[in-house]
Amino acid sequence: MKTEERTLQVDLGDRSYPIYIGSGLLDRPEFYRRHIPARQVMVVTNETVAPLYLEAVLGALQGFQTASVVLPDGEQYKTLSVWNRIFDELLKRRFNRQCCLVALGGGVVGDMTGFAAACYQRGVHFVQVPTTLLAQVDSSVGGKTGVNHADGKNMIGAFYQPRCVIIDTRTLDTLDDRQLAAGLAEVIKYGLINDAEFFKWLEVSIDRLVGRDLAALSEAIERSCRDKAVLVAADEREAGSRALLNLGHTFGHAIETGLGYGDWLHGEAVAAGMCMAADLSRRLGWIGGDEQVRIRALIERAGLPVDPPRSLGRERFLELMSVDKKVLEDRVRLVLLKGIGNSLVTQDFDQAALINTLDEYGREQNR
Repeated sequence: MKTEERTLQVDLGDRSYPIYIGSGLLDRPEFYRRHIPARQVMVVTNETVAPLYLEAVLGALQGFQTASVVLPDGEQYKTLSVWNRIFDELLKRRFNRQCCLVALGGGVVGDMTGFAAACYQRGVHFVQVPTTLLAQVDSSVGGKTGVNHADGKNMIGAFYQPRCVIIDTRTLDTLDDRQLAAGLAEVIKYGLINDAEFFKWLEVSIDRLVGRDLAALSEAIERSCRDKAVLVAADEREAGSRALLNLGHTFGHAIETGLGYGDWLHGEAVAAGMCMAADLSRRLGWIGGDEQVRIRALIERAGLPVDPPRSLGRERFLELMSVDKKVLEDRVRLVLLKGIGNSLVTQDFDQAALINTLDEYGREQNR
C-alpha cells in the first residue's frame, strides 16, 4: 500500500529544514540534490543496514563523488573510538570542508554522523535518512548529536542541524518487532507530554501500529515529527520547553548505563522510565491512578517493558541519575506529568516520593 507523501518544516530561521515522509523516498535523487550543496558525499551506515539500503542510496547519489563507511551495529558501539572511523575515512578520501555526510541507519548512526559533521573541519553538511521507527520519530529531528561515555549516555556531543530528513516508511518492512516496539515508546511520549488527543488516538490505533499498518504508521510518524518540530523551533538548545522531550529519559538513561549499553534498547528503557515517571507523578498527587493505569496499559500493549530491570536498585538508580545531563546544581530534574498531555520539567518535587517510587519498583521486581 502506497501512502501519501508528506512534508513538514523545522522552523529555525536560516537553518530551517524539511522532513520528508513517504514510501520509497531513499532512492529518489531529487530529495538529495536539492539539499546537498557539495560534490563529495560520504554515506555512514552500519553492518545491518548496509546490505539492505546502501546500494540504493549510492545509486540516488550518482553524479556526486561518493564513498561510504560501515560501522558495527549497536548502542555499545556508540563510542569515541568507533566514531573516529568516520574521520579516518574522510581523511583517507581527502574530503574537504564543503563535503556532506549522509546518515543511513537508526539513532546510533544518526547521532554519530551528525556529531562527526559538526566536528569535521569545524562543520560540514549532513542529511538524515533514518531507517528505524525510533530514529524517524525522534532522534533524526532536532539536531541532537553525540556519543556515549561509559559513565553516561550522550554525554559528549553537539547541537547540529541536518540539511533535511528523508523518512522512507518502506524501511520499516525490514525492522524487527523489538525495534518497532522501541520506536513506539517515543511515539507514546509525544502524546503524554503535550498532545492528549494523540494519546487517545494511540489508544485506539496501537494494535494497527504493532501490526505494521502503513497508513497508521505514517500518521504516527507525521504527528510525532510535527509535535517535535514545534518544540525544537521554540527551544533549539533545550533551555526550556524542549526538555519536555526527555520524559522517561532520566530513568531510562540510568537503565541503559547501569546495564551496559546494548542490553536494553533505548526505547525499552524509555518505556519503563515513563512508567516510573507516571508513578512518581501519581505519588505527588499530580495525576490520578486511572491515568497511571492508562499509561501502563498503552505501553504494555505496544510490547514494551513497564518495569525496570531487577538488577538496578534504589542506590544504583540514584547514583546514575545524579550524572545525567539534566542535573542542575546537584538536583535531579525530571519531566513529570500533571495529566495526560500535560507535562513539566521540575526539580521541585518531594525527594521522598522519588525514593518511594524507586523502592516500590524494587519490591515489585523481587516479589
